[in-house]
Amino acid sequence: MTTHAFIRVSTLEQDTEKNKIDILQFANRLKLGNVEFTEEQCSGRINYKERKLGALLESMQAGDVLIVPELSRIARSITQILEVIKVTKDKGITLYSLKENFSNNEDSISATVTSTIFALVAQIERELISMRTKEALHARKIAGVKLGRPKGKGKSKLDEHREDILKLLSLKVPKTMIARQFECSVGNLNNFLKYIPND
Repeated sequence: MTTHAFIRVSTLEQDTEKNKIDILQFANRLKLGNVEFTEEQCSGRINYKERKLGALLESMQAGDVLIVPELSRIARSITQILEVIKVTKDKGITLYSLKENFSNNEDSISATVTSTIFALVAQIERELISMRTKEALHARKIAGVKLGRPKGKGKSKLDEHREDILKLLSLKVPKTMIARQFECSVGNLNNFLKYIPND
């Protein structure tokens, strides 16, 4: 058995020391042995198969352990995160995510997945949205773009988040939670949704 840890950082998050300490403490507590770290600095938009994570998963064997600080560090796509979870399960790799207290090898996983998967996916998606928003704002600030509420009739600060809002709604995330995520009122959210054209 080999224990691996994977840490991906964006250009906004350079410090990995806390992640390493948390992972080592977790591994020691579970007596998982020495931890081999794999780190990469890149955008989570890139498919995991084309990154170090893909090569790592390809090299791992049944019985190995993979620890990540949080599931949103795997990728910035729900589809890819769920695919990685499935790959580890199919290969017999034990996956631990510290932030969500998640493991794919619990005996009760098959019994609880139906009732918990939407909550888990919604939680990850909110974290991904927050991460994407912070990175986008940072990039716009560096580029000298003036930030703030768009001016003019028919414009909304929610326009750029349309896809994320619709995805959260499809996952049955309450509108109150969505409004809080995007710093608006439920009334403003409803008004925004009212004028979204049908695709």
